[in-house]
Formats: sequence, C-alpha cells, structure tokens
Amino acid sequence: MSQNQSSLAQSQASGVVPTHIREFLAFKLGREEYGIDILRVQEIRSYEEPTRMANAPSYIKGVVNLRGVIVPIIDMRIKFNLEDVKYDGFTVVIVLNIGNQVIGMVVDGVSDVITLAPEQLRPVPELNSAIAGDHLLAIGSLEDRMLILLDIEKLMSSADMGLVAQTLQ
Repeated sequence: MSQNQSSLAQSQASGVVPTHIREFLAFKLGREEYGIDILRVQEIRSYEEPTRMANAPSYIKGVVNLRGVIVPIIDMRIKFNLEDVKYDGFTVVIVLNIGNQVIGMVVDGVSDVITLAPEQLRPVPELNSAIAGDHLLAIGSLEDRMLILLDIEKLMSSADMGLVAQTLQ
C-alpha cells in the first residue's frame, strides 16, 4: 500500500474526509448523483450494445473494442441494484483508466465536472447499502445538490468485481 493510500485509509477510519481529490465527474444513477475522480476518466461515449460474455455476472454487460483495446462494460445501475434499468439517448459509458486496465462504466447520464473545496466534503454516514463503505470517499455538498463521491479505484478493483488485477495493491 502506498503512503498516500495508507494516509487515505487512516483518515477514513478516523472519520476525517480525504481532500486530495478536488475535481469530480458528476453522473446520475437513478435519482442519485455520484462523483468520481476526474483523473480516472479517459473519455465519455454513447452507449452501444457490448458483446456478451458467457457466465459473466449480470452487471458485466460484455465487452467492446475501443480502438483495438477490449474493454469490459459494467452497468453500475445493475451493480447497485437499481430498479428500472433502461437504455436510452442519455445512457452513456464512462471509460476509466484503473491501474493498467481500461473499464467502461454504464450510467444514466453525465452532469458536469465539479470542483469541491475541502469544506464542501462531509464524512459518509455508516449505512447498509449496495456500496461497501470503503468504496465511498465523502458526500460532496453544493448548494441544493449532494454528490456521493466514489473511490472508483477501490470499487473497480474489489474482489467481487473481479476486473482489475491486484497490481494496485
């Protein structure tokens, strides 16, 4: 574990909100708005039906060929147990660079890039949700909006996702 990851884990354990990431890509899943580190985003693409993989979990929609790179496509709406998953003109794929892997993440739509000051970040309350607590960074608060800030690296490299090799550790 790097020194930066270690200090992040310590700050989360003590209830202090990590503040080293300041720019987030905001996106929608159902009625909720989430944010991920903008530096992990490679591009945003319109949704295209991926090639299905046999025996893959339901949230892994399949793979697409992105300029010669085979990219797994994860539907975060299915992963987070959202109801009413539909594919329309607003559905997009956020292409992420996690470790040495490129991963596509299907979401309901992308809002904007948001810069958050440390005073706009709140600790995540202990909840029983579809997202493990250590995959959440903080709650970002902006005027009338609240963003659930995800640690996209930890989420995509978690054992239950089975996507990113353990090279991040």
